[in-house]
Parts: sequence; C-alpha cells; structure tokens
Amino acid sequence: MARKLIRILTGTALMALAAMAHPAAAQQMFNCAEHSKVVEFLGSHYSETLVAVGLINEGAILEVYVAASGSWTMLVTNVSGRSCVVFAGQNWETVPVDPGAKT
Repeated sequence: MARKLIRILTGTALMALAAMAHPAAAQQMFNCAEHSKVVEFLGSHYSETLVAVGLINEGAILEVYVAASGSWTMLVTNVSGRSCVVFAGQNWETVPVDPGAKT
C-alpha cells in the first residue's frame, strides 16, 4: 500500500513539475504563488501546518500541510521558491507505522 502511494505521489509531483516548467500552463492547472504566501494562506484560512516533506529531485520538494479538522494540502515548491497546490482534500488520517510490517 505504501509503495502504491509513493508511486501515485511521484506521478503527481512529476505532473506538477512539468506544469511548473511552463508558467502559462501552471497558472491554468494549479494555484501557484510565492512559498511564504501559500503557507501563510494555508495557516490563516485552514489552520494547516507542515506535517511531511520530501525531496522530489534537485529542483523541487513536496510538502504536506494538515489541520486538526482533517483538511490537507500538498504543495510542490521549486528552487525559485514558487509553490503550487497539486492536491487538497478533507479527512486526513495519520496512520501509525508498524516497523515490522511489510508494505
């Protein structure tokens, strides 16, 4: 299950990176802005805070912001500091990981 999730996230991130390479396409497909402005908006409007971060490649990172209410947002941020919302939703649930479990 975790491997499937990683594959889905990787595909999503690659799609976001492709759109970020073409600014006009990025504006049509995603909500993008300076990283600090996006983070401020998520905190002030949705009470979301950073819970996970991962390196996509040398050019971008993936961040997950989550609120106690269960709302969540995934951002992809490039090296110039531009962040794009690639997914957002409700009912986020953090699942404890059993170190001995096979995925």
